[in-house]
Amino acid sequence: MPITSGPADSHALFPGFARRTLPGTDGVMLRAVVGPSNGPPLLLLHGYPQTLAIWHRVAPALAREFTVIATDLRGYGESSKPPGGKRHEAYSKRAMAADQVAAMRSLGHEEFFLAGHDRGGRVAHRLALDHPERVRRLAVLDIAPTLDMYRDTSEVFARAYWHWFFLIQPAPMPERLIGAEPAFFLRSKLGSPGGGRSSLAMSDPAALAEYERCFSNPETIRATCEDYRAAADLDLEHDEADLDHRIACPLLALWGKRGTIERCFDARELWTERCAGPLKAEALPGGHYLAEELPELVLARFRAFFAA
Repeated sequence: MPITSGPADSHALFPGFARRTLPGTDGVMLRAVVGPSNGPPLLLLHGYPQTLAIWHRVAPALAREFTVIATDLRGYGESSKPPGGKRHEAYSKRAMAADQVAAMRSLGHEEFFLAGHDRGGRVAHRLALDHPERVRRLAVLDIAPTLDMYRDTSEVFARAYWHWFFLIQPAPMPERLIGAEPAFFLRSKLGSPGGGRSSLAMSDPAALAEYERCFSNPETIRATCEDYRAAADLDLEHDEADLDHRIACPLLALWGKRGTIERCFDARELWTERCAGPLKAEALPGGHYLAEELPELVLARFRAFFAA
């Protein structure tokens, strides 16, 4: 699928980075920005309902010490949006993780540092389990393990993360409702109290315009619903099968002190149970969108962790 740019193209948010189209798996192509070769490779993965643009406040500074790559996950931004399949298997975190391994290999990186926020954190978690030889160090931002979050759902969690239960409804109901006013839905999601602090005030206007441009594509709406449907189906099956499988590399878990993860889960304990290697876990004084809300703190934690 050809990937085209638009007037709000996120490339402008990453000075000194090259715009690339990288191969995933099964014919999927991923939009990426690739920084100069200034050190070991560091792959950054975004979450819902955003794009690689969420990293615009930390990636340029990280690029002074690392070879930074940020991609749009399959289904998001300008990356390919294949049909989901009967069990939404095209959007399983296993398939999405395999994309990232293939993309990094195409750049000559057989192993790399990895960081993911939100959905990207779940892809990163799966990547570290399925491809432990690829991941030197892993950072996850504002998530707890998916299986635990579904198992321990409470009223507080369900109210804050209502979209988890809305987006998994059978097609085309959520697609049609979101598609009626996609910009309104996106802004409502970014400003949701479930995030602890609205990213609307934190986002660069160009980043927000990029999110709106990409999310207004009906195919993005369809594909991102498929991402959540997979998370409530096939991903849970994969996670159940891997309950005794631990993250082998050092892990950094960051979450927002004012966010839902802090209110509803013991993130430190849950990641301790999932990690065989060293763990650093910390709640930062923000909400869900840490890379935009608290870029200096995220940058400091990443530098210390990935340079160790």
